[in-house]
Amino acid sequence: MSPTQFHQRRRTTRGRRHSLEGQTPDERTSLLRPSTRGSRLRIQSPYSGGTPKPPDLSRVQSYSESLRQSRHHSRQGSWGQRVIQALKDGQQPLSEPKGSIFAHERIWYDQFTSTDWVHDSIADAYRVKELRSRRDFWGRLIVLFDGAQGWILSAVVGFLVAVVAYCVDVAETTIFDYKDGYCTRGWYLRKKLCCRHGRCTDWRTWSEIIGDHPFGEKWTKFGIYLVAVILLSVLACLLTLTTKTVVPSAYRMTTLDENLAADYPGDPNDHDNDSTISPRQVSQGPPAPPMVYYSAAGSGVAEVRVILSGFVLHGFLGFKTLVIKSAGLILSVASGLSLGKEGPFVHIATCIGNIACRLFTKYDRNDGKRREVLSAAAAAGVVVAFGAPLGGFLFGLEEVAYFFPAKTLFRTFFCCIIAALSLKFLNPYGTHKIVMFEVRYNADWEYFELVSFILVGILGGAAGALFIKASKQWAMTFRKIPLIKKHPVVEVVVVALITAFIGYWNVLTKLPVAKLLLNLASPCEDETRDNLGLCPTSIDEIPGIMRTLFAAFLVKGFLTIITFGIKVPAGIYVPSMVVGGLMGRLAGHGVQWMVLRFPHVSIWNSCALYSESTCVQPGVYGLIAAGSTLCGVTRLSVTLAVILFELTGSLDYVLPFSLGVLVAKWTADAIEPLSIYDLLTQMNSYPYLDNKHKPIFTSDLADILPRVRRERIIDITSSPLVPAINLRAKLELLHRAGELDGGLPIIRNGILVGLIPAQDLEYALDNLDDEMTNLCLMASVPSIDDDHNGEHNPTDFTPYIDPAPVALDIKSPMDLVYDCFVKLGLRYICVLEDGRYAGMTHKKRFVQYIRELEETRH
Repeated sequence: MSPTQFHQRRRTTRGRRHSLEGQTPDERTSLLRPSTRGSRLRIQSPYSGGTPKPPDLSRVQSYSESLRQSRHHSRQGSWGQRVIQALKDGQQPLSEPKGSIFAHERIWYDQFTSTDWVHDSIADAYRVKELRSRRDFWGRLIVLFDGAQGWILSAVVGFLVAVVAYCVDVAETTIFDYKDGYCTRGWYLRKKLCCRHGRCTDWRTWSEIIGDHPFGEKWTKFGIYLVAVILLSVLACLLTLTTKTVVPSAYRMTTLDENLAADYPGDPNDHDNDSTISPRQVSQGPPAPPMVYYSAAGSGVAEVRVILSGFVLHGFLGFKTLVIKSAGLILSVASGLSLGKEGPFVHIATCIGNIACRLFTKYDRNDGKRREVLSAAAAAGVVVAFGAPLGGFLFGLEEVAYFFPAKTLFRTFFCCIIAALSLKFLNPYGTHKIVMFEVRYNADWEYFELVSFILVGILGGAAGALFIKASKQWAMTFRKIPLIKKHPVVEVVVVALITAFIGYWNVLTKLPVAKLLLNLASPCEDETRDNLGLCPTSIDEIPGIMRTLFAAFLVKGFLTIITFGIKVPAGIYVPSMVVGGLMGRLAGHGVQWMVLRFPHVSIWNSCALYSESTCVQPGVYGLIAAGSTLCGVTRLSVTLAVILFELTGSLDYVLPFSLGVLVAKWTADAIEPLSIYDLLTQMNSYPYLDNKHKPIFTSDLADILPRVRRERIIDITSSPLVPAINLRAKLELLHRAGELDGGLPIIRNGILVGLIPAQDLEYALDNLDDEMTNLCLMASVPSIDDDHNGEHNPTDFTPYIDPAPVALDIKSPMDLVYDCFVKLGLRYICVLEDGRYAGMTHKKRFVQYIRELEETRH
C-alpha cells in the first residue's frame, strides 16, 4: 500500500467511526467502538499524562522529569462535579486499533491490557515527592489530606457496601415471600415481620385470595409457585442480558462468563511468532463470529481476581454493572433457584470500590493504587455476606488479593470493620446480628467424634471436587446445544421449571438456601429453628429423617450443578454449603443412630443420654460438612475455618472446623487440582498469572523467546529521526499481535537504548499534524537544543521513552522470569545476549507458556 492509500484509509476509518456514534450496539458492534465523549481512550502510564496535549518538555529532558511532570495535571471541575462523574462509567471502550487485525497473528488475552506495577509505583513516588516539596502550611495540609484519602475511601466503601447489602437482603427476603402471599397490614412486609408471633391472619396466601380455583388448594399453590419462579428468573436473566458486551471477532478469546467456555471458538494457539507478514497485508477468509459476555452474570469472583492481578476487564466494575447486578441478584435469589448472593456481593463491593476511586485523582489515575482499594472492597463484600469481619479480611488476603502491602493490610481490616459496624446499625435481618445465621452449641464434642469429623471432611472435599467436574461436564454438553447457546433465557426457563417441579415437593429444598443451612446447622435445643422434623425423639425416627435428607441431598446437588453458570447473578458459596450440610447432617444422624443402637460400646459409652438422645449433635456435622464442601469448591482454608467460627461464636469447635477444612482441601486437591475459580480462569483463557502456585520449569528464557523481527524494533543506528508512517506500521503490528500494552524497543548498533510503550507511541502519533511527512525524534540530541524556542515540538518523542527498561540475559532461568512478572508486576521484559538486544517477551506470552506447560504435564 502506498503512503497516499494508507492516509486515505485512515481518513475513511475515522469517518466510519464518527458515523457509528449514536447507533444502538448489536452483535456486529465492536467492543472497542469510540465513545461520544472522545475519539480515543488513553491508557495511562508513567510516561504520559493523558492530557489533550503533551507537556512542554525539553528534548534532553530526563525520563524521571517527564514522568514527574506528565503525571501531574489538573482534571478541572469542582469536587461535586467529580462525584457526579464518579457515578458514570469512567472507563470508555477502547477505540479500535488502526488498520485491520489478522486472526492468525493473534495470541491469547489481547482483549486486556495489564498494569505495570513498577512504573505505577514510581509515578506515585514522584507525585508524593512533589507534594512534600512544599514546606508552607497549605503544603503540609495537602500532604496530610493526601495521606488520609486511603482511609476516607476505605470508610466510604465499607459503608456503601453495607448499605447495598442491606437493600439486597431486605428486598430479596420480601420478594421471596411474595411467591406464597402478601401481608394485608403492609404489602412491603415480609412474612416474618407480618407475623412476629407465629400464625396470624394478616398474611394471606394467593390460593386463599383466588379461592383455590381451578385445580384445588394443593395444585393451585404449586401453579402459583411455578409461575413465580419462572417470572422472577426470567426477569433476572433479562436484566443480566442488558450488560451484554460484544468482543470483536479478531479477538480470539473464549467467552467470559461462567459457562466454562462451552462456546469455544477455536484453537487459541493459531498465531505465528516468526511470521514476516507485512503490516499492510489484508487477512483472507471469513471472520469468526463475535464473542459475547455479560458482566452481571455469575458470581464475578473469578473476574475480580483477574482484575486485581493487574489486568483490565472493561465494564466489569462500572456503575451499570453495579445497578444491574444488584437488581438482578434480588430477583434471582428470590426466585428460589439453587444459588446464593455471597459471591456476587464480592463483585458488587468491588464495583463500589472502583467507582469510589474516581473521587480522588491519586487512585483514579494510578492502576496500582486503585487495586489497593479494590482489594479492601472485595473483602468487605464477604463481610456483609457472612457477617464475618475476620473471615472477610482473610478472604481478601487468601483468595483475591494479588499485591498486598502492609498499609493495604490494615486499611482492608479497617474497611471490613466499617462494613460490619454499618450492617450492625442497619439490622437487615431484624435480629440485631450481622451474621447470616447464628448457631450456638451448648454441649462439647467427644474425642471419639474426631474420626467422624475427619470422614465428614473427606466427604465434603470429595463432593466439592466432584461438583467442579460435574459442572464442567454439564457446560460442555447441555450448553453446546445451539438453542441454549444462542438464547440464554431458554436455559434459565428450563432450570426454573426443573427447580419448581422437583424442589417444591420436598420440605427442605423449597426453603431459601440460607434458611435451610441455618436449620441444618442448628442444634435441636435451638428454639428459633423451624419445625422441619430434623430432630428425632427416638431411635425409630432417625431412618425416616435420613431418607428425607438423602432425597434433599440428591435434589439440591443436581439443581446446584445445572444452575451454576446460567445468565443470572448467582453465587456458589451457600448452595455448595447447603449440599454439604445435607450430607453432613445425614452423617451426623448416622453416628447418632450407632450410638443409640449400640450404647455399650467402650469408645462412646461415656456419652451421656439426654431424653433418648445422645451427646452427638448432627448440626455440628452439618456445619463441618458445609465448610468442607465449600473448601472443596473454592479451596479456601483458613478463611473458611474463621468464618465457621464466627458463625458459631464458640471456641470449642474451632478444632473440628479446622480439621474438617484441612482434610477437605487435601482430598479435593487429590481429585481435582483446580478450584472452581481456577477452572473458570483457565477455561475462559483469562490472562491470570497465579502467584500462589509456582510451576516447575525445565527450560530457560531462550526457549520461549521469538527471533528478533525488524518490524518489532526501532533502529536508530543511522539516524535518531524515524518517519512517523514507519512507526504507525510497527504500532499496527503490535495491535495485531494483541499487545495493546506492549512496547517497541529502541536499538542503536544492536544495543538496547530505550523502549517506548505502545499506548504512548499511539498518543504521540495522534498528535502529529502530518503523519505522512513528519520525522520523529527517538533519541536525545543535545545539539538540536540550541534552537529550542520553549514551545513543545510534537515530533519529539523522547519524553515518552523509557531509557532503562528491565532486561535479563538470555540464559536467565525461567524461575527468575516468573519472579519478575509476579513479584515486580512487569508488563514485558527485554532480553539481552552478550549485552546486545536479543528480543522481548510479554507477560501475556509468558502466561500462555505456563498454560501450555501445565497442559502438557496433564
